[in-house]
Amino acid sequence: MDLPIVVGVDGSEPSLRAVDWAADEAALRRLPLRLVNASLWERYEGTHLAEDLGKPSEQVMAEDIVDAAASRARGRHPDLEISAEVLSEEPEYVLVRESRNASLLVTGTRGRGGLAGALLGSVSLTVAGHAHCPMIVVRGDDRATSRTHGRIVVGVGEKPVGSAAVRFAVDEARRRGVPVEAVRAWRCPAHESTDHPLMAGEPARLHEQHAVDALTEALQEAPADVEVHRRTAEGHARTILVDASENADLVVIGARRRPRHFGLQMGRVAHGVLHHSACPVVIVPEPA
Repeated sequence: MDLPIVVGVDGSEPSLRAVDWAADEAALRRLPLRLVNASLWERYEGTHLAEDLGKPSEQVMAEDIVDAAASRARGRHPDLEISAEVLSEEPEYVLVRESRNASLLVTGTRGRGGLAGALLGSVSLTVAGHAHCPMIVVRGDDRATSRTHGRIVVGVGEKPVGSAAVRFAVDEARRRGVPVEAVRAWRCPAHESTDHPLMAGEPARLHEQHAVDALTEALQEAPADVEVHRRTAEGHARTILVDASENADLVVIGARRRPRHFGLQMGRVAHGVLHHSACPVVIVPEPA
């Protein structure tokens, strides 16, 4: 059975962009699309939310939200198989649970009622740290999500061999018929530098070579029919990947879960890219 692409919807503009992205991805992969609305807002906000939005309460009911999202998805892809469900539960819990039986999970950056200045909503951030399948956070405006750059960027981490993130990026590039750019950042620790003229640059060249070797290992199983570019860059990985997102359709990052760790469930690189990327970001769970 083909697992669906699941998208969280709440009627907000970011979630509607997520619906568009998820519908396009479902059509590209020939998979069903599942729309999920999960919220406890009626319990806490009642009709006050409707008054804040300047609409009658029936217009902001969950059923109407998912119906409108389904109509939007069908308008983009009339033949798409679509299902929907409304659940009166915490959205973080529901989306993590849904990810167990999904091929891909899609969310927007912020939900309805999110803080105006927030870079990433708490629901998306929490789910990204616990999802069991790859998760796309649809960042950027309509121009950033239009897939016009024709390039997928993937960050190559500390364990490049067998990277699930690299496999995802290569598979996605093949589906779209676009190149994939694998990026490995490197830095030369200050204590390894030297002022001796005969040693100048040697530590840096060693770290750069390690980055080159990591890219070779990560891409050793890339199929010949996918155009692959390798790039090493000196600096912080999160800064380099955020810069690369300006001219990419998608940035792919691997994340290793820390189930017994309280607090941040992703590395600093994934966390930083999720908050600042100019294009949609995929967080791919990596084996421990």
